[in-house]
Amino acid sequence: MAAAMEIGGIALPNPTGRPGRTFLGTGRRWRSARKDVVGTRLAVRALMAAEKRDGRTVEVVTSDRPVNSDKLNVLHGIQSSVPIVEEAKLVTGFQRKTKIVCTIGPSTNTREMIWKLAEAGMNVARLNMSHGDHESHQKIINLVKEYNAQCKGNIIAIMLDTKGPEVRSGDLLRPVLLKEGQAFNFTIKIGVNSEDTVSVNYDDFVNDVEVGDVILVDGMMSLAVKAKTHDVVNCKVIDGGELKSRRHLNVRGKSATLPSITEKDWEDIKFGVDNQVDFFAVSFVKDARVIHELKEYLRSRNADIHIIPKIESADSIPNLQAIISASDGAMVARGDLGAELPIEDVPSLQEEIIKTCRSMQKPVIVATNMLESMINHPTPTRAEVSDISIAVHEGADAIMLSGETAHGKYPLKAVKVMHNVASKTESVMSTDTLHSPATAVQHVGGGDFSQGHMSATFVLHATTMANALGTPIIVFTQTGSMPILLSHYRPSSTIFAFTNEERVRQRLTLYQGVLPLYMQFSDDAEETFSRATRHLMNGGYLRKGDYVTLVKSGISSIWTDDSTHHVEVRNIQD
Repeated sequence: MAAAMEIGGIALPNPTGRPGRTFLGTGRRWRSARKDVVGTRLAVRALMAAEKRDGRTVEVVTSDRPVNSDKLNVLHGIQSSVPIVEEAKLVTGFQRKTKIVCTIGPSTNTREMIWKLAEAGMNVARLNMSHGDHESHQKIINLVKEYNAQCKGNIIAIMLDTKGPEVRSGDLLRPVLLKEGQAFNFTIKIGVNSEDTVSVNYDDFVNDVEVGDVILVDGMMSLAVKAKTHDVVNCKVIDGGELKSRRHLNVRGKSATLPSITEKDWEDIKFGVDNQVDFFAVSFVKDARVIHELKEYLRSRNADIHIIPKIESADSIPNLQAIISASDGAMVARGDLGAELPIEDVPSLQEEIIKTCRSMQKPVIVATNMLESMINHPTPTRAEVSDISIAVHEGADAIMLSGETAHGKYPLKAVKVMHNVASKTESVMSTDTLHSPATAVQHVGGGDFSQGHMSATFVLHATTMANALGTPIIVFTQTGSMPILLSHYRPSSTIFAFTNEERVRQRLTLYQGVLPLYMQFSDDAEETFSRATRHLMNGGYLRKGDYVTLVKSGISSIWTDDSTHHVEVRNIQD
């Protein structure tokens, strides 16, 4: 049983043969849209739907508050005199839309912990190539793939994070306590580890720093450069602390002149290609050239792996648009970003990076220090809880845990806290965010509508319809493009994305609101839809009598030769 409204085709079909009416577009009136489908009348009329049973009204909430049906009359300028859905049983329960990336390390690199992390809410497993070797990472990859093979209802993507051109201090016999005002030196000589001098692993370190620069150690301790020779940088401690072996060094406001992809990184990338990981997170990307270089290499290897640049260097900010445009998304790596740039700039830069990604329909991950205190403590700080909520409000596709799950004492609790905070934030967010400037469909003058504009307009209306009726969205895809576009418009309910391509399924795991599901397609569209709804009913996502918004679209449609845009609301009967 279905009620169809063909948005892309502009006209509303009228299978009953009664006089039909035309939908003129967003912001205009429906001159008519009434049609009967097996005694049920549908209307896109408001952001809520009411369910009537036995003479009483049961309010069904699709945003953050219930509204009586007599108050529902306008949806973004689209008006209708058609009654609200009768006898509609909408999907109850709430599914988190913002995805969680977990770094796997000594605390979580066992089969038991991988399974528990997935059950707690992990969507992407991150391999930090700054630690461990290929053998240890191979073990993690094998465990994640084993989980995916056994747990068909869930999927965990794999992200390989390159070490990048990190500048680090050398090994120390014992930690050195740095005190304010103390003199301390860095040298490019190998193997120096005294109480007042330590080696660095970067031969051009002396050339990159100037007198007056501030060197940051792990973003926490700071030293002012007072003088330098051909192989030693003489400093004075500003903010002290305990200096341990192999600490990360930054020069505030500067990026090292090292290449973004080092020899070690290339070896790790080859390892990732051989193991068919889903994403490469590339450290310290300064411009788009390194993205093009890596993409060319992946093409030469016939590797379908997406590239996520980590925005963490001072040089990356002026080139932000070009970097993200060339890439498949971005990560806001706030640790090094706050070390190379003034820390007070980080919140506005985070917002800017998120907006840039969303304007380009690219996924964005917010990372670093999100639940840092939970490395050693079982409960987070209130500021950390707010930090997660802000990232979700700003529109991040994913939020990431680093040390919390890699070597922390409470990795499962950290994932559960992140899941609960993100879920709660999403449940109270207004659907007004749907039409933020980042997601608005741009007007194309002169009536020259490109395919991209038509697709965007279609998806905006499909999302509006789903939000109005409180229905989840079902979409079938072979490339992932339509679920990605739907995710961009942030519908209030889940996007069930069915695909017959495993690589596409893995990739869609990162996108906000998308639940990717693998299924072989039939040559018959109706048979495929029936299989999909049975799968969702068996999984507890749908019940008999629920309504869903079915999206059929694509530049190369699965069941038609031509590019089509079609959306309809269906009632699940079997």
